[in-house]
Amino acid sequence: MTDKVHTVEIAEGVKAVPEANIIITSIDKLANWARQGSMWPMSFGLACCAIEMMATGAAHNDLDRFGIIFRGSPRQSDLMIIAGTLSKKMAPVARRVYDQMPEPRYVVAMGSCACTGGIFNTYSVVQGVECIMPVDVYIPGCPPRPEALMEGLMLLQEKIRKESRRWGGWRWIWDLKKPRNR
Repeated sequence: MTDKVHTVEIAEGVKAVPEANIIITSIDKLANWARQGSMWPMSFGLACCAIEMMATGAAHNDLDRFGIIFRGSPRQSDLMIIAGTLSKKMAPVARRVYDQMPEPRYVVAMGSCACTGGIFNTYSVVQGVECIMPVDVYIPGCPPRPEALMEGLMLLQEKIRKESRRWGGWRWIWDLKKPRNR
């Protein structure tokens, strides 16, 4: 006599066994669920967009309800929000802070100046943050409202939810399987 285990599909790729209080899923889904529910941004406020970023973290908008808590150290952050005009003098500092962040790390460019250089098409302003580091989400506006930053962060959470194989120290195994262009 065999007992058949009854599973219920909760979401795509996530099943539950109600009788035993067991959830069955992949490590990718579990790691992404934890990562997208606890983003810790490193605030890199450079100009007027930083005021809107601070307003987003304040009590009226309350990013804490999304699991987003601002950190003061790049070694504890997994998200960098570049808010404002990035000058060429400040670009190496921004890159150094980005390099100090642990993997996986994400970047949000907030404001027209961070996205494209804004109205400052001069020799001293970086014409987009993507010139010095990869950007995951762009939030345009001058300055963008706190609601726009919240929507951009939710888009980043959706991107994190769909990722695969970005967890743990075993990522190098999958990197070896990728074909290399030489």
